[in-house]
Amino acid sequence: MSSSSSTAVVAGDDEPFRQPLPEMICDDASAFDNAATQTFAFSSGNPRIEETRGVMHLFSSSSSDNSNDGVVGRKPLVCVLGVPNHMTYADFCQFCASFIQHILEMRIVRTDGMDDQYSVLIRFDSQDSADKFYQHFNGRQFNSLEEEVCHVLFTVYVQFTGYTGSLEHVQPAPTSSTEQPSCPVCLERLDQDTSGILTTICNHSFHCSCISKWTDSSCPVCRYCQQQPEKSICFVCQTSENLWMCVICGFVGCGRYKGGHAIIHWKETEHCYSLELETQRVWDYAGDNYVHRLIQSKTDGKLVELNSHCLHGKDNCGSCDCVDSGTSDALLSSKVEAIVNEYNELLAAQLENQKIYYETLLQEAKEETEKIISEAVKKAIAQKLQKMQAKLDRCVTEKKFLDDLNENLLKNQEMWKAKISEIEEREKMALRAKDDKIQDSEAQLRDLMAYLEAEKTLQQLSISNEIKDGTVLPMHCSGLTFLVFSLSSNLFSDLLVGEVMAQHPLS
Repeated sequence: MSSSSSTAVVAGDDEPFRQPLPEMICDDASAFDNAATQTFAFSSGNPRIEETRGVMHLFSSSSSDNSNDGVVGRKPLVCVLGVPNHMTYADFCQFCASFIQHILEMRIVRTDGMDDQYSVLIRFDSQDSADKFYQHFNGRQFNSLEEEVCHVLFTVYVQFTGYTGSLEHVQPAPTSSTEQPSCPVCLERLDQDTSGILTTICNHSFHCSCISKWTDSSCPVCRYCQQQPEKSICFVCQTSENLWMCVICGFVGCGRYKGGHAIIHWKETEHCYSLELETQRVWDYAGDNYVHRLIQSKTDGKLVELNSHCLHGKDNCGSCDCVDSGTSDALLSSKVEAIVNEYNELLAAQLENQKIYYETLLQEAKEETEKIISEAVKKAIAQKLQKMQAKLDRCVTEKKFLDDLNENLLKNQEMWKAKISEIEEREKMALRAKDDKIQDSEAQLRDLMAYLEAEKTLQQLSISNEIKDGTVLPMHCSGLTFLVFSLSSNLFSDLLVGEVMAQHPLS
C-alpha cells in the first residue's frame, strides 16, 4: 500500500525532524519570510521505496556573519551546505568530532540542484554551542587536500512538504510513541538526551558513536549509498535505455529492442549471462530464459529469493502439497546436486572462454603495441635521418663556400705579393735616383761655394795692382774646374794656389 501526501510541517525548537509530523504551523514562521532568509528544497529517503520532501529556511550568509551580535530569531539549529558526496558519515562525524558531545541530532538530506553534494541539519543542546560551531567551522576546508569549504548557516525553520512511498515504512515520531526506537548497531534506545542521533539520507537513525565506526558510504541497514554511481551508457551507441551488463567481463550494451549490442557481444565472446541494469535480473542467452535466484524487492529494497513455480497448481503458486516429504527431499537433493554440477561445469566453461577471450585481447593489444612502437621507431629514425641529411647538406655547402673563399684569398695573396715586389723595386730606383741627385747637388754646391770664395778673394785683391799683369788659367780638381790667375808676382801665385788646394784637396 502506497500513498502520496503533501503537508506543511514545521520543526520547532524542541521537536526532532526525523519524520513529518501532523500538520502544524509555526507561530513565528511568517516573521522570517523576508530578504534576510534563503530557502532550499531538500529530500531524503530511498527514492525507490520512500521519499520525504521539504524546504529549509536559512538565514542568509550576511545575517549569519553577524550571529555574535544577536540576530533575532536564531536557534540552536544550523545547516551545513555543500558537503561532498565522497565524505562518508564517519568522515563527517570525525570532521565535527570536537562538538559531537553537544549535538542532539543530525540529519542527512539531499539538496535540490546539488547532485554531487548533500547537506546536514544539526541541532545542538544550546545556542552557545551552535554559535561556537559556526565560528569554528564556517569557511573551513573539509581537508587540506581539497578546495571544498564548509558553509554553515543558521536555520530559521524546516518545513516538510510531502511524503511519497509505502505507509508501512512510516516510522512514528519518538514523541508520539510510547517506546523509543533502537539503534540497529548497538540495539540501545535512540535517546537524543543521552547520545547524539544521526539520521542517514535513507531515513535510518543511528547513534553518532555507532555510525562513526562505519567507514562505508552506504547505509548499514539497507545498503543504500548516498554517492550514486554515474549513469551507465551503451559502450557502442552511447544510449542509456534498456541496458544489459555482461556478468563475466562487465561489457554494457543495449538490448535487442534498441541496437542489440548486448546480443552481439554474446555472439562474439560467448558470454551468455547478462544482467539487466534496470531490474537486476539475469538473462541466459544460451538457455533463452532468466536464471537469477535472487531479486531486489521493490517494497524495502532488500534481496529476496525468487519463488519457484509449482507445476501442479493452477496459479503456479508453489504452495500445494502434491508430493510427500520424502519424494520432495529427494527431488530437492537431486536438483541441488544437478544445479551444483551444472554451475561448476558452466563456471569452468565460462572461465575458459573468458581466458581465451582475454588472451586474444592481450595478443591483439601486444601486436598493436608492437606495431605502434615499430612505426614510432621508423618515424623517429626517418626524422633523425632527415635532420642529419639536412645538416650534412649544410656542411657540404659551407665547405664549398670556404674552398671558394680560400682559392680567392690565395689568388689575392699572389697578386698582392707581385704588387708589393713591384712597389719595392720602384722604391729602390727612386731611392737611387734621389741619392744621385743629392750627390750632384752636393757637387754643384761645392763648386758654387768655391766660386764664391774665389770671387771674394778676387774682390779683396782687386785693390792691389799685382793682378793687372796676370792671366786666368783653368785648373781641374776632382772634376771641378778652377780659374787661377797668373800673377806677375810668383809669390802671390803660389799662395793662391796653395789656398785653393787646401780647401779642395785632390783625390
